[in-house]
Amino acid sequence: MTAVGFSVIGVWACALLACRQAAAGRRRAVRRAAVLWGPGTAFGGGAPGRAAAERWWAAVRARPELLCLPAGALIALAGESPLPLAAGALAVPLVRRRLRAASRRKEREALAGSVVALCEAVGGELRAGRQPGPALAHAARRTGALGPEEARVLAAVGFGGDVPEALRAAARREGAEGLAGLAACWQVAVDSGAGLAAGLDRLEAALRERHERREGLRAELAGAWATVAVLAALPVAGIGLGATMGADPLRVLLHTPAGWICLLVGCGLEAVGLWWAARIVRGGCADAE
Repeated sequence: MTAVGFSVIGVWACALLACRQAAAGRRRAVRRAAVLWGPGTAFGGGAPGRAAAERWWAAVRARPELLCLPAGALIALAGESPLPLAAGALAVPLVRRRLRAASRRKEREALAGSVVALCEAVGGELRAGRQPGPALAHAARRTGALGPEEARVLAAVGFGGDVPEALRAAARREGAEGLAGLAACWQVAVDSGAGLAAGLDRLEAALRERHERREGLRAELAGAWATVAVLAALPVAGIGLGATMGADPLRVLLHTPAGWICLLVGCGLEAVGLWWAARIVRGGCADAE
């Protein structure tokens, strides 16, 4: 065998030995990472690993307003100023308040839909031949519209208590106002012997019409809200456009007195504009009620 052949064999042997050593080192590193970070850690895919990444993502989903902090930190690094970081910290409670208001609105709408379903279910049970008490109990368990007051209402139904009063107590929650109409129908049916099913049909129609009117108004206002969002994002787009043109707007805004004044006035006008637009929308929603 020639010297070239021995050289090739030597190169291949060295390569195989190096691959084996690298694989052994990787296995040791994976075992150490598993001991430090847990069995779900993926070596080479980020220090915390998959389990830590899942926990971080769950925390972000639970508290999305905290994303204002890294966003402010990135802008602070780009502009070499602590002002964006402070603004991000101040934005956290405002964003949290806005998100909680949106969550309450969704819960209120879901509860209003459950009340409509409750009236429909009770009416169906009555037309099927059930007595009012068992019909209300069965429909309440199916729809969950009574919430924490369900036990009280079912106790009043089962033991001959004041069912209308229990329904009025359940109607004090936001979104459950329709239960007051159910209480009134129940009271009239008990006092005068009027048909409860007919009253529930009229109540269901009224509540459904109100819900559809609210949904239609929200659909009409979606375009206005989109316009407001686009106009609110224009200053940010202008800063990005200036940065691409080499004007360095962050340095002017964050490191010069004139930029501070412009930034303060601009943020104030932005806040006033958003507040005024939200006030107009809320006024339209209140008029629709």
